[in-house]
Amino acid sequence: MILEAKNIELTIKDRKLLDIDQLYIHNMDRIGVVGRNGSGKTTILSILSGEIEADKGEVMTTVSRYYLPQLQEMDTFKSGGEITKGYIDKALATKAEILFADEPTTNFDARSIEELEKHFIRYRGAIVLVSHNRYFLDQICTKIWEIEEGNIKEFIGNYTNYVEQKELLRRKQKDEYEKFITKKRQLERATKLKEQNAKKMIKPPSKRMGTSESRLYKMEYATKQKKLHQNIKALETRVEKLENVKKPKELPAIKMNLPNTEQIKGRNVVRVKNLSVNFEDHVLWRDASFVIKGGEKVAIIGNNGVGKTTLLKQILLRVPKVSISPVVKIGYFSQKIDILENMKTILENVKSTSLYPEDIVRTVLARLHFFGEDVFKSIEVLSGGEKVKVAFAKVFLSDMNVLVMDEPTNYLDIETVEALEKLLINYEGTVIFVSHDSRFVENIATKIIEISQQKVIEFTGSYKEFRKRNRKTEHDYIKDELLKVEIKLTEIISKLNSESSDKLEQKFQMLINERNNLRNRLKI
Repeated sequence: MILEAKNIELTIKDRKLLDIDQLYIHNMDRIGVVGRNGSGKTTILSILSGEIEADKGEVMTTVSRYYLPQLQEMDTFKSGGEITKGYIDKALATKAEILFADEPTTNFDARSIEELEKHFIRYRGAIVLVSHNRYFLDQICTKIWEIEEGNIKEFIGNYTNYVEQKELLRRKQKDEYEKFITKKRQLERATKLKEQNAKKMIKPPSKRMGTSESRLYKMEYATKQKKLHQNIKALETRVEKLENVKKPKELPAIKMNLPNTEQIKGRNVVRVKNLSVNFEDHVLWRDASFVIKGGEKVAIIGNNGVGKTTLLKQILLRVPKVSISPVVKIGYFSQKIDILENMKTILENVKSTSLYPEDIVRTVLARLHFFGEDVFKSIEVLSGGEKVKVAFAKVFLSDMNVLVMDEPTNYLDIETVEALEKLLINYEGTVIFVSHDSRFVENIATKIIEISQQKVIEFTGSYKEFRKRNRKTEHDYIKDELLKVEIKLTEIISKLNSESSDKLEQKFQMLINERNNLRNRLKI
């Protein structure tokens, strides 16, 4: 054990954010911290790393700590990914015995995330991290801390193990609830039967009874009725003493009647033919051609800067090389929340453009964790993540049958991302989206469009199938590139044996680095 925290309490604006009895960090731990937006994930990292102090409690450790915050600062000359990488390189260089990292994959593409995974796996210390990237948590973590209502519960294993354990707990709760309801009904039926028997004893069985017989009957009746009432009271007490088990939340099905469903199902809704795009003097891609059919879930993937958002915009703008079916109605969801009216409530905002009755609107909002009275909150009091959820609901329930989304999972907690997935999986319309979240792509996509090396590649199938095929293709490509580099190295070595120059030395060193990179990629 290299860190112990006891009796941690922190209150913000009259709300107790954290109330934790004990936490331990052991050497080489890989701990993922999960919980809803605003549950205190960043705060607990800040307290344990020594960045801030709790109102109560103590953090005991003798080891070095380093806190890597969420990316805030922006540099106009660098991309978000480059800035994040700079922060991470600095954090890794400290070789702290506990590294606290808050959303370290921000602005990273798939290749950068893979590199970070390797660094974190090799790191010679403990790591405690917050991330909404479930695949990353699966690759790195050996423990999960779940923050809920100020408390932390520890689960052993990675994120998938945590989800499995949560499902087991949910099933157990469901079984216990069903047993509770069965027992309660049995006792209530027995109570009702006793009450009915007591009522039957109110009148004497015959009007011809003599005085002595009547008196005797009343005495027996009083004794029996007293006993019955005692039995009734005992049954009522048993009902009261039953341990009240809460019913697990069962989500009702959402049935949405989309406009022109029959006209677009399985038919071509978007056709792109020989579309080339340049950005200034740089070619993003040449001669892109692909078709999107009604009902398909299409993920546009690729590294940073290849033109994924640009491709979405070409479709939205309906440029000459893009054909859209006349029955298509596009709804566009981005991280911009200017479609919301701040002075109106959540419900008013969504209903203002919705095709659907209020019960469906409220069901979708409940999926996104706006329960009961929450829907009457004004937009101006919501957090950034909550506003993003309302903006999604507004687009999702509007008059459209093709949903276009650019990085929809940014700023959302894992629980909301999973709720979003369920909504999209069951959605009967077409979905076209850009995402760096590989688990999100894996769970939703039925078609992949990859932008790589100035080409747009169409693949019909799941992301797992795409990666399986792609690994083989990429492996062969890397082997070919490695062979070319080896040949160039042989030529350079031959020249260096007969002559020596700074230029040749630089080229030799550059080729050595390139060869090492390619060899490392073959080992992945």
